[in-house]
Amino acid sequence: MKRLKILVFVLCLVPLMWLLYDLFFSRLSANPIDDITDRTGIWTLRMLMLTLTVTPMRRLTGWSSLMRFRRMLGLFAFFYVTLHFLTYLVIDQFFAWDQILKDIGKRPFITLGFASFVVLIPLAVTSTKKMIRRLGGKRWQRLHRLVYLAGLGGVIHYLWLVKTDTAPPLTYGAILVLLLGVRVWYFAKQRWTKAGVGRPAAQPLAD
Repeated sequence: MKRLKILVFVLCLVPLMWLLYDLFFSRLSANPIDDITDRTGIWTLRMLMLTLTVTPMRRLTGWSSLMRFRRMLGLFAFFYVTLHFLTYLVIDQFFAWDQILKDIGKRPFITLGFASFVVLIPLAVTSTKKMIRRLGGKRWQRLHRLVYLAGLGGVIHYLWLVKTDTAPPLTYGAILVLLLGVRVWYFAKQRWTKAGVGRPAAQPLAD
């Protein structure tokens, strides 16, 4: 299992290594800042979707060890969204707060993207076992359901950004809806099961 975790960790770093390779060997487009922003944003969404896939896959396969990868994938999602945000803040705008405020007013997708980033901050901060113990399991679970809100914000942020080529963000949106639907279905199933517990078995009619 330790070797598998190392492998997953390395695979999660591949997009960054690939991006750095393209950057240093001048394989990006004429607008490299846009390329870096786009690729870090897309990999944020992909890592979020992978994080949200872990629980359904565990339930379908019965492989409980899958849960060991969820925190790592979630932290990598936060890592890539941080790179995405810093690319805009530092490289693109170079802390030009007046221009950033103008962008927020003119381009709502920036506001929504920033809000989604902010939502992910407490999830990353409370991802440790120590924080889980401090918050308590139930409160921690309720807090981390905000990942769906962050995912939805990320999808809409992407959709508003592309404007014309809407197929990629809509695909991520469909995946998010499917994953949320699976969660709702399992929640409803548990409620039905609990509602049936303790009911007396139906007695056959006397002959």
